[in-house]
Amino acid sequence: MPILRHATAADAPLIAQHRHLMFADNHFTTEARYAEMDAAFEPWVREHLADGTYIGLFLEDDTTHQVLAAAGIYMLPFPPHWMHDEPVRAYLLNFYTAPEARGHGHAKQLVQACIDESRKLGVTVITLHASQFGRPIYEKFGFQPTTEMMLRLNLEAA
Repeated sequence: MPILRHATAADAPLIAQHRHLMFADNHFTTEARYAEMDAAFEPWVREHLADGTYIGLFLEDDTTHQVLAAAGIYMLPFPPHWMHDEPVRAYLLNFYTAPEARGHGHAKQLVQACIDESRKLGVTVITLHASQFGRPIYEKFGFQPTTEMMLRLNLEAA
């Protein structure tokens, strides 16, 4: 039976590795671009683990302590809004399940753990960006699409 544990700043390299593999599984870009992301992400996540604004969750095998699946919650500063008064939103990210551990409900366990952790911290709005693989899982928990839009600026062209 897997056990849930919170990540520490020492887990930053593993979280960065999982993030890399998560994006690579979706074939978003090149390995070179993932390597650039890794170099920027690892110190970022270490800092945010240390200050408590990033909560890393691992499901580990109870005998081998091998990480089977992982997820993160970024406590994102957000101005009080008509949907909530608290100045923070929980943003779920970095869901990853090791290939040999897939199909055992670990992602569902982690979504529930993230919801429970957010509730415990008094957060009432949880957001995320879902891959095609994750969308059905999140929808079962009541997550709904929003009207979010994005503009990506090319600063080099400016």
